[in-house]
Amino acid sequence: MNGYLRQDGRKGIRNVILVVYLVECAHHVSREIVWQAGGHDVQLIGFSGCYPNAYAQGLTERLCTHPNVGGALLVSLGCEGFNRHRLEGVIRESGRPVQTLVIQERGGTRTTVQEGVAWVRETRTQLESVPTAPFDWPDLIVGTVCGGSDGTSGISANPAVGGAFDLMVGHGATCMFEETGELIGCEYHMAERAITPGLGQALIESVHKAARYYTTLGHGSFAPGNADGGLSTQEEKSLGAYAKSGLGPIHGLIRPGELTPAPGLYLMDVVPDGEVRFGFPNINDVSENIEMIASGAHLILFTTGRGSVVGSAISPVIKVCANPETYRRMQGDMDIDAGAVLEGRATLSQVAQQITDLVWAVAGGQQSASEELGHQEFVLTYKTFEPSGPSCLPLA
Repeated sequence: MNGYLRQDGRKGIRNVILVVYLVECAHHVSREIVWQAGGHDVQLIGFSGCYPNAYAQGLTERLCTHPNVGGALLVSLGCEGFNRHRLEGVIRESGRPVQTLVIQERGGTRTTVQEGVAWVRETRTQLESVPTAPFDWPDLIVGTVCGGSDGTSGISANPAVGGAFDLMVGHGATCMFEETGELIGCEYHMAERAITPGLGQALIESVHKAARYYTTLGHGSFAPGNADGGLSTQEEKSLGAYAKSGLGPIHGLIRPGELTPAPGLYLMDVVPDGEVRFGFPNINDVSENIEMIASGAHLILFTTGRGSVVGSAISPVIKVCANPETYRRMQGDMDIDAGAVLEGRATLSQVAQQITDLVWAVAGGQQSASEELGHQEFVLTYKTFEPSGPSCLPLA
């Protein structure tokens, strides 16, 4: 199959236009542009704060130059702190069409919406001529997230995704899993799989950082719904989350927005660096999707036992349902029935192959359930990270 060839040599599996609000005050205008322009190929993302930090600026730059993105319309109120000039320059330098509309300079809501819709429609036509190139497994980056986990997640969907990761990495793909706050107790298991001793130590330290973070704030990555669904302890949830990583070597540790230097398996550390100054490191599952997409994920494998309906802007989300009862109740939102393992209708290896086959089909243009339903959820919050050192990325 073919992918959309970008100027930096990366290839996308979608060719969407982003409308990006640079402060909450520009959110409504941006949403109106998307709604009036119509179509799943026009998507809304943005940052709500008046005062962005390096994390928000960097992630927005990564998202607007993601391989699945063909162009971006930036919508500014005009008095916020977001560096719109830098963002526009980064997008333009990537070879993508870009335009900035400042509401205070364009005459207000109506005129800005009109100009925005006209730009989107013109750009949509322009993107029809984006060149394509052969797309194979080594071009593909896949992330995985778990949400709405229950007692079945760690024995069906999560290990099935782990098996799919082993298959896809074997084909030459890049796979990434998260999150360190849900891997407490598994750090030494991961270290044994690291390709270098330095990376192994970095993996251990990333999980210990998460443990300190949660201890300081007095909470953990364990929701009431997890307990209602049959999970008994944080350790049980951690082991289930760890199963998503498969059995193969771990090739690196990245932070949100960092790009992987070579194919392989990577852990994403989502817990902020430095002094503990924030609340939950990921306020909901959508933020986890977005951080992996900012690091280049073409699509996301989302495992759930209780049931989740979220998708994402930019990259398709494939739902792998752990609980067969949930699958039957919410079949329209699910893509894979991993609960078949629990009822003896399939083996873990068979479901892993189903996931791998569906990943390739969605990469080739087939819509996932969340795409077909129009889900394009997006959240971007405040965080701070230090760049990953050489021990974290030994393949760089």
